[in-house]
Amino acid sequence: MSRRAVFARSMLFGLVLSPDLRGQQIRPSDAELAAITERGRELADYDQAAWHATDALQMANPKTAEGQRCLARFEKGKWVVAFGSLNGDKSKFLIRYQALERDKPQDFALTHHDPPFEDPGFYLYAARALEMSLGDFGGTSLPYSAAVLPASEGQLYVYLYPAQTQPMIYPFGGDVRYLVSPDGTKILEKRQLHKTILETKAALNGGKVAAGRHTHSLSDLPEDTDVLHVLQQSPPVPEMVFTPHFTYEVERSGTIRIRKEKKK
Repeated sequence: MSRRAVFARSMLFGLVLSPDLRGQQIRPSDAELAAITERGRELADYDQAAWHATDALQMANPKTAEGQRCLARFEKGKWVVAFGSLNGDKSKFLIRYQALERDKPQDFALTHHDPPFEDPGFYLYAARALEMSLGDFGGTSLPYSAAVLPASEGQLYVYLYPAQTQPMIYPFGGDVRYLVSPDGTKILEKRQLHKTILETKAALNGGKVAAGRHTHSLSDLPEDTDVLHVLQQSPPVPEMVFTPHFTYEVERSGTIRIRKEKKK
């Protein structure tokens, strides 16, 4: 089992989603595609930070991550990852451990707060947003990861997506993105990103994969997690995304290009 699964195993929740058909048929602008790329890159960075910070916590004491919410924030050019829980009335987020990114992305310094540090700001709102999104999403036996990232106007994005549990196998699909109010108490939008969960196996023994591919029927746009899927792989592998009216390529860098447009 991969180290990423250590965090994911404590976050089991469901895939109960209704169809969301968003026919676009309008050629997206470069700015629109660039925004998807940027969100996907931020999500990939968050995913890595949560993974390596959880590693640091597990090395300190394998039991310390049990029952803790893992929330990350990019501050002053570094990732800070907090582990803690909401208090009874959800007015405070109690941080028991913090992991600060050092000079290398995979290297985190761990601080233990005893008594717990009370955060009245971002981590509190992010924890509320995550708990609300998990409650809406439901329960299942599949391991999922979660990420909470800033959106416009102080709002929050909550991403729920399948966790990697085996080395060199990258699950993809069955994911959702929530837009939540700034204080984390109200779901403003729920966007199903993909339906079916697929698994991509990395090329072994020096084999090369030209590009992955999948069909996306929910909208005419690629999704943030398409970029995440490319960047999660080691090394990154481009992904071709076939929508009702366009063929996109998500390049190794996460940049999205339109490769073909179906004429009406």
